[in-house]
Amino acid sequence: MFDLTGKTVLITGAASGIGEAIAHTMAGRKAFVYVADVDCENGTRVASEIIRSGAGAKFVQLDVAKDEECVAAADTVHREHEKLDILVNNAGIGHVGTIEQTTTDDLDRLYAVNIRGMFSLTKACIPNMLERKHGVIVNMSSVGGVAAVKERIAYCITKFAVVGFTKCLALDHALEGIRANCICPGRVETPFVKARINEYPDPEKAYREMAATQAIGRMGTPEEIAAAALYLASDEAAFITGTALLIEGGFTVGK
Repeated sequence: MFDLTGKTVLITGAASGIGEAIAHTMAGRKAFVYVADVDCENGTRVASEIIRSGAGAKFVQLDVAKDEECVAAADTVHREHEKLDILVNNAGIGHVGTIEQTTTDDLDRLYAVNIRGMFSLTKACIPNMLERKHGVIVNMSSVGGVAAVKERIAYCITKFAVVGFTKCLALDHALEGIRANCICPGRVETPFVKARINEYPDPEKAYREMAATQAIGRMGTPEEIAAAALYLASDEAAFITGTALLIEGGFTVGK
């Protein structure tokens, strides 16, 4: 079950957090994983760890906000493996603020990574999938892509757009062998989140308050999100396309 033997996978934002967990999870199911990230040091570390585990991996430096790097990454995969079976658009950035506290530059910065980057890399990768009439795309949205989150207006704008982008991909290519789904996590205990918590005057209090926003009283783990990505990418999910899968510990219950 969930066997990815022989599959080629490209994962963005794979140097840490959820992306790193997805890379290890899919490599553990015998996929060859391209670890793509702007962070060369940690991206190389993740790829090396996968190789030491006995699976196949390669680090690809990629800033998804740069169209030419998206094209180059897709070309690398196609040249070396002749195919891309699974694309995981996980790279993303955030911003805290209301509309009064958010500049157009802030919005443009999030748009460049969270939306345009996802669009550009998918556009570069999808011709190979269409030619083969086979491919799976898993996009990372957020609970902030289906429900408003206080003081996250720019972030929510982009993550709502990810859901729409995913549904359009799914509808346009449903009869061409391509499935597209997105994952909408709640708060997940990643290195990024931990670093932000440590910036608060009382990190322990901040942690408890963030954990309490989930109905089950804790944050998610990167591995829990990775398990969902594995399922959506696998043949077991062959009848699923165009969905926005909430994995948020009850964050939206009652909203």
